[in-house]
This record gives sequence, C-alpha cells and structure tokens, in this order.
Amino acid sequence: MSPRLHAGELLSLEQYARERAAIRARMIEHRALRRLQLGAHCTWSFEDRETVRYQVQEMLRAERIFEPDAIAEELAAYNPLIPDGNNLKATLLLEYPDPAERALRLAELRGIEHRCWLKVEGHETVNAIADEDLERSNEQKTSAVHFLRFELTPGMIASLVAGATLAAGIDLPAYMQTVDPVPESLRAALLADLA
Repeated sequence: MSPRLHAGELLSLEQYARERAAIRARMIEHRALRRLQLGAHCTWSFEDRETVRYQVQEMLRAERIFEPDAIAEELAAYNPLIPDGNNLKATLLLEYPDPAERALRLAELRGIEHRCWLKVEGHETVNAIADEDLERSNEQKTSAVHFLRFELTPGMIASLVAGATLAAGIDLPAYMQTVDPVPESLRAALLADLA
C-alpha cells in the first residue's frame, strides 16, 4: 500500500462530525504512544498515516473544506509527513507557556531543528533533515514548530527489527538533551513505520 493518503480514504464532513468524538479519543491514545519528550520544553510527535489522516480531517472540518480541489491541496500539504518505509518523520514542538520566556528561548534556540538526531544501537548517528517545505528559522529566532525526517539505512532498519535500541537527542549547546534508549512502547510503534 502507498503511504500517501487519497481523498477516498477521508470521511465526509458530515460523517466525520458524527464519528469525531470516538476518532479523537483513539487518536489521543495513538499519539501518546508516538510522543517523545526531550527535556522540559521539546516534544517530538512521530507521524504516520493515522496521525496525518486525523490532521487532514481536522483541517477540513475547521475550514469547512469539501471541494475536491481544496481537499487535494490539503492532502498535498500533509502527505509529505507520512513516513515511506525508509524513514521516520516527526513534528518538533517547542513549548514555553509564558510569552516573554518563549520569545527569549526561541531566539536562543535558532537552528535547533538541525541539531536533532536518532541513533540505532550499533550504527552511526542519523541527523534530522528539517523543514523541507520552508525555512522556519531566521536570524532573530526559530519557530516553535519544525518538521523532521530521519533517513535510515536498510542495516539500521534490520537492527531495529532484530531488537536494537534507539536513542534520540538534541545537541544544540543551548538545549542539550538525550533519551537513551527511547521507551520500548515508542520503539515498537515506530517499527510499523519501517515496514
């Protein structure tokens, strides 16, 4: 099956409205298994077909989009977030509730998206490829949201399937974090992305 979502896999606005409460409850649980906390202020949410389908459905609902061309535009925007079997993709969120602190920290954390990494036990570190759609950092600050892609070799994937641990981290001097190993529940969820 292609990793890309197609319009025929989406619910109509009416059907989605009827099923939204149950879908939302399932997605909260699904997303919790795919979330990695890196320190107090950074979260990576690993995407898959289900998280992307939910995001598209929510966008269609919020914007009341039902025209085929507009639906196709939403799919074109979100489909690149779906892993293709050789990579893992995540949304990075920087969270600082206080607006003044957020402004200060986003200035200090410029370039954080290029300092994110994964490491499969026994293999080289894989650095993130960040924000392929558009640049989200400038000379003054970084964005609170970034999109990361981690390309894995066949050997790395085989090692993960065989039980190797997975570590993750950020090596920006202003925000040094390592999770080694990532929780087994997350590692197991990510294996499905590498099928």
